[in-house]
Amino acid sequence: MLAVQNVSKRYGDVVALDGATFEVERARILGFLGPNGAGKTTAMRCIFGLTEPDSGSIEWDARPVRSRDRVRFGYMPEERGLYPKMRVREQLTYFARLSGANGCDAESAADLWLGRFGLAGRSRAKVEELSHGNQQRLQLAVTLVHDPVLLVLDEPFAGLDPLGIDALSLVLREVADRGVAVVFSSHQLDLVEDLCQDVAVIDRGKIVLAGDLGELRSRARSRRLDIMVDGTPWAPTETRAVSAAADGGRCVVDRDVDLTRLLAEAQNAGRVDRFSFGLPSLSDLFREAVTR
Repeated sequence: MLAVQNVSKRYGDVVALDGATFEVERARILGFLGPNGAGKTTAMRCIFGLTEPDSGSIEWDARPVRSRDRVRFGYMPEERGLYPKMRVREQLTYFARLSGANGCDAESAADLWLGRFGLAGRSRAKVEELSHGNQQRLQLAVTLVHDPVLLVLDEPFAGLDPLGIDALSLVLREVADRGVAVVFSSHQLDLVEDLCQDVAVIDRGKIVLAGDLGELRSRARSRRLDIMVDGTPWAPTETRAVSAAADGGRCVVDRDVDLTRLLAEAQNAGRVDRFSFGLPSLSDLFREAVTR
């Protein structure tokens, strides 16, 4: 398990991390979320020793992270970390060998991941000749080629088409099922909600929400209300019931709201085509956490 404990980092007057604490368990996927500039990338760089925190600790399996641990970690930065003039298969083999694989194993692993990400036909192409999406696929393959025990991915879905998103989603589920701890950042909250068992939300360097996503949704004070009247999205006028602006017919209400009264109000407005009441979405939880 990866444990980030009370980590702080300042750059002059800018507080990048302010006592950030979260955990990533083996065989689970954690979505690391936050507004732009919230501290996500700084936290990831601290895990890999690329940025030295001012205070706090980062542990792997209950001990401080060591250099030999990081060799078994996989990191995909938001910026490209590839050699543009190197050929695709050569690059994968090179990174596998950097992590300790022998020549035969490195080549086998390279071929495996080229096939998984649909790059086998471009194995002799130079990286700079690949499209943006294929460069993203290659970057992901580099992250996985040495069979890591921890995956840390910064915006891995950026630039991928729907097929690429499906392929990566399947890969992340498979590696987590094999016992790998996975953490990735993304602004695509629908993907996070679909893939992740756990989330950690950071805002202004502080972790403002963290835990099992299902439990967080169940414990939330808010609920999602979705009402259509005469074929048009409708929201209640009783402002005490509404804690967020209506959005496409859906609004966030307190979980103890009087549904009988709301239904009666909707029926007075016209023909009720849809009336649903359920747990908040990840987007609802995110908005609430970062606007407190």
